[in-house]
Amino acid sequence: MLGGLTQSNGLVLMVNSKSSGGMALESFVAEVEGSLWRQLRMASDSFWKSSVRNRILAFTSALVMVILATAYGTVALNQWNAPFYNALERRDLTAFLLELRNFAMIAGVLLVLNVIQAWLNQMTALYMREGLSRDVVDQWLNGARAYRLSISSPLGINPDQRLHEDARKLAEMTTSLSIGLFNATILLVSFIGVLWSLSSDFTFRIGETSFQIPGYMVWGALVYALLASLLSQLVGRSLSKLNAERYAREANLRFSLMRANENLEAIALTHGEETERRHIHQSLDGVLASIRHLALALTNLTWVTAGFGWLAIIVPILIASPAYFAGTISFGGLMMAAAAFTQVYSALRWYVDNFGAIADWRAALMRVTVFRAALTSMSAITPGPGRLELARSEDGMLRLENLEICVRVHGDTCESAFRFQERNVVIAPGDRVMINGDQGVSRKLLFHAMAGLWPYGEGRIVLPGETEIVFVPQSGYLPEGRLRSLLAYPLASAQFTDAEMTEALRAVGLAEFADRLDEQARWERVLDKDQQVSLAFANILVRKPRCLILQDVLEGLEPETVGRLTPLLAGMSETTLVYLGRSTAFADATGARVVHLEKTGVASV
Repeated sequence: MLGGLTQSNGLVLMVNSKSSGGMALESFVAEVEGSLWRQLRMASDSFWKSSVRNRILAFTSALVMVILATAYGTVALNQWNAPFYNALERRDLTAFLLELRNFAMIAGVLLVLNVIQAWLNQMTALYMREGLSRDVVDQWLNGARAYRLSISSPLGINPDQRLHEDARKLAEMTTSLSIGLFNATILLVSFIGVLWSLSSDFTFRIGETSFQIPGYMVWGALVYALLASLLSQLVGRSLSKLNAERYAREANLRFSLMRANENLEAIALTHGEETERRHIHQSLDGVLASIRHLALALTNLTWVTAGFGWLAIIVPILIASPAYFAGTISFGGLMMAAAAFTQVYSALRWYVDNFGAIADWRAALMRVTVFRAALTSMSAITPGPGRLELARSEDGMLRLENLEICVRVHGDTCESAFRFQERNVVIAPGDRVMINGDQGVSRKLLFHAMAGLWPYGEGRIVLPGETEIVFVPQSGYLPEGRLRSLLAYPLASAQFTDAEMTEALRAVGLAEFADRLDEQARWERVLDKDQQVSLAFANILVRKPRCLILQDVLEGLEPETVGRLTPLLAGMSETTLVYLGRSTAFADATGARVVHLEKTGVASV
């Protein structure tokens, strides 16, 4: 039930899925979804603005050096093949033992480099996730973006999948795939020259004719990898879409579970377990259907990846065997050429081996960047009919000038609206005003317009400048945390003393909680409705705002609670009070002036 603090100096725009603004948002989202380049550019922008950018760059630099050193050691290990297998062919025990010593030295260095690279991989992924997750959360909870997106686009309905799981997958997979691609590239550069040099001496004989094919095994590796890549692309082209669909349905399932968990009491009281079970099973069925489609696609892709993987064991020897049987290379040279071929092919087939992972990464990239793009572009979306102007006054006055609020929006047309009977409502500092209206008039919509959350309509809302304004909705929010944090929310509890908090609790009838300031609990479950409203009033007493705007907060409370809270409002002599509702208790206690809202016949906005 805690109120919110707004410091807006201008109108924050909101779009509606049925308005032109909503259509603009949908069009923008579709453009980002269909453009990998825009997604990469947005991800790069997020990375470059990250507070952990320099750490990631430092770890990346270290990884580059380790990968280069590993590539050098791998080339040395490949060169070791020839003398080792030649020693075996000659049955030379001394040379054999010498080569075993050389192998131990090379392998030992490579082992140390592998361990260092594994640690650097993990740390890079850690900081990648920190930077990405913090950036997306900061964009989400920037101003009123999260709320406006939640009522204007399906992207904002259950964003936890994108904020948590998709961000995690994107950070970790970006790190692993980038390192894998760089490693494959370095190995390719290192070994393609070795393989070219080895295969340039291969001589082939057909009858009495001898000939050479420059870079023979290089071309063989290229053709083999190209075939594998083309088949992987053909078979697995639907994986990105299937992964994105699965993530969306996983989010729906988690949302259903969370919603049921948050409303267990109401479900139990109404015996609605069967209905909730059915809804959750429907969400689960959607997830399972997506997994089945994904499993089939991955199974089909396995035919390609596994098939080419098993063939890779014998293909290099088959390609080099004509030169070996012709007697132009030794057994050690054959094994060295086969090992070099395997390294080149492994580097070339990196795309094949990681096609499924790349598709998964692209799905996560699309979901995170589209979500971020929608958030960062909210203010650029063109609203629908009319546009309320929100400003700040220099004289501390609150003015509602020629205000007409649009209720139902369709395209560029306002189909229903309401306004004040007084065309200009002026509220001076310290005034008490109650706003009510005709039956069916949405006072909540006016409340949102004054808070900068609803832009549709005409006229001007001028809020007191340089003044803390607290908006208290009828259905408030109790965040998790210690009780002292709730009493100060959204400010830091350190700004207030224990004595101030204890006095506020006693004033609103919550004296029994005075010794529980440091207790942490799910307070929305501990406190009943009257206690939650009382806690909101304690928050007001602690913060002492100069302007307080309340929306129907006294409706539905016990008479004893209303009788205890209204005198507190009457005693706030230096605070401007605006109450949107029909509470006679508020009017009687404060002597509030009443202004009236009325429906308009035909909307003029």
